[in-house]
Amino acid sequence: MSKQDYYELLGVDRGASSEELKKAYRKLAMQCHPDRNPGDKEAEQKFKDISEAYDVLKDEQKRAAYDRFGHAAFSQGGGGGGQGFGDFHFSGGFADIFDEMFGEFMGGRRGQSSGRGADLRYNMEITLEEAFAGKTATIKVPSSEACEECHGTGGAGGAQPITCPTCGGVGKVRAQQGFFTIERTCPTCQGMGRVIKDACRACNGSGRTRKEKTLQVNIPAGVEEGTRIRLAGEGEAGMRGAPSGDLYIFLSIRPHRLFQRDGANIHCRVPIAMVTAALGGTIEVPTIEGGRAKVTIPPGTQSGHQFRLKGKGMSVLRSPARGDMFIQAQVETPVNLTKRQQELLKEFEKAGDESQSHSPESHGFFAKVKELWSDLKE
Repeated sequence: MSKQDYYELLGVDRGASSEELKKAYRKLAMQCHPDRNPGDKEAEQKFKDISEAYDVLKDEQKRAAYDRFGHAAFSQGGGGGGQGFGDFHFSGGFADIFDEMFGEFMGGRRGQSSGRGADLRYNMEITLEEAFAGKTATIKVPSSEACEECHGTGGAGGAQPITCPTCGGVGKVRAQQGFFTIERTCPTCQGMGRVIKDACRACNGSGRTRKEKTLQVNIPAGVEEGTRIRLAGEGEAGMRGAPSGDLYIFLSIRPHRLFQRDGANIHCRVPIAMVTAALGGTIEVPTIEGGRAKVTIPPGTQSGHQFRLKGKGMSVLRSPARGDMFIQAQVETPVNLTKRQQELLKEFEKAGDESQSHSPESHGFFAKVKELWSDLKE
């Protein structure tokens, strides 16, 4: 009886990508797995067939041979000269995918654990001024360090771990499940390959104890929101002398009362008195470094006009350059006027020449409105 085409078995086109092959295989494997179909010989056979198909097509060299010679490429004495599938077994890439799908309910994951300590995260909030100038901060981090009693070995008196008698130091054990073999983490040493004969009482054999570490963190000038700083080896201590994890500092920048940051530039909205905006003048504005800068206001300045102060913005990370500062004018309408001030404004309004409006934007707007109304009447 001739074998079914591998592509047809998986339900994919001959030009399917590796990701499409994997997706199709996973779907079919979940449906046909013997544990989900107990006693169903047909499902068991299909599971073998799709596994065989995937094992060939996921490998570029095997797939090329199959595309050229078909099933003959893998039969004894076939055109490809390769080894047949008469003694087909599940290993390599299939074992990885099988454990990825079924590892949890079949008793754990494959692979030996290194015992490396966990990475830690520390959230730090800084001011915009600190982001501009940089700083050195002192932080306290709850963590774990190598046990002083056993020097991190986990054994009483600093005794070194011995080879695990269950797995022989491999960190994995194998179990027969029907027609295939499953490899799982050793339950005795938890994948470490070594065990403690007499555990240290101070750390219960883990080789580490809980402590609060005090660290100095250098924050460079020009950092931005979300910047991550890595302190290598400052995370959790590893199990029984294994390497420590890393500590990651995540920075957030507190909103400023006056400035809004846009990359390396700074924006500042500045209120300007109506008389200064109309007649012109000079104002002083604060800068991010704590100083003052003079800004010349030309006569007739309107709300929304921007003035650029070159090189007065934020520091740029790892660069001597600086961004710019943009001043946005906000002309302020006078309030709480005295009777005399109101009279002067009315005199100002009456003294105006209609042919030359002192308020060009409002004059232009209402001129367009009149044209619109005129068109509607017609």
